[in-house]
Amino acid sequence: MTDLELIFSMLGEASTTEIARKKDVRGFPDNKKAAVEGGTVAGNARRDLESKSGTKISTPDNYKELSESQRKRLKSG
Repeated sequence: MTDLELIFSMLGEASTTEIARKKDVRGFPDNKKAAVEGGTVAGNARRDLESKSGTKISTPDNYKELSESQRKRLKSG
């Protein structure tokens, strides 16, 4: 998972939490709706960045499968 993939994942989770708190949701159906709304926020932001940068954010790469030197290279940017 790249830094941007992680950031957008975190945005979806934080958005879902904020929506659920503000709407004071109770039970699975309401939490599911909040999760869809939070995911939509992150998805829209990801698509917006992809269209403006011209590159895909999501990759099929698995960070765990990389060697230590490849991980260090990715971290240093």
